[in-house]
Amino acid sequence: MRAVFVDTWGWLTLADPREPAHEMLLKLRAHHAAEHIVWLTTDYILDETLTRIFQRVHSAEARRFADGLFAAHKAGALAIEFITPERFAAAYRLRVKLEDKPRVSFTDLTSFAVMRELHLTQAITGDGHYEQVNLGFQMLP
Repeated sequence: MRAVFVDTWGWLTLADPREPAHEMLLKLRAHHAAEHIVWLTTDYILDETLTRIFQRVHSAEARRFADGLFAAHKAGALAIEFITPERFAAAYRLRVKLEDKPRVSFTDLTSFAVMRELHLTQAITGDGHYEQVNLGFQMLP
């Protein structure tokens, strides 16, 4: 499976047409779909995304976007990885290893753990932590 990781920033940007990178992400999504590249995220990222999207846009728009995410998952266009106890422990090991970067959130650390486990290097994100941790991740777009 060819996949790219999608962080909270990516989902929020895709959901909100007022975001400067919105159109660019729509085009990237269409390109990845045409190339059969699956977008992959975690339940922790969806937790953050759903919390924030319902705060940022009208409830009906937020529901429509959330329903679209779940439909994409059901159709196989979106893979959702769950943070298991083993992944949680791997994220904690990263927390200890990256103690010089206290601003990196634990949710980010769980994302990094999943990306490392699945050998993913690209993340759709505006969060510079993905590159600052020096784990070989590349930020898209």
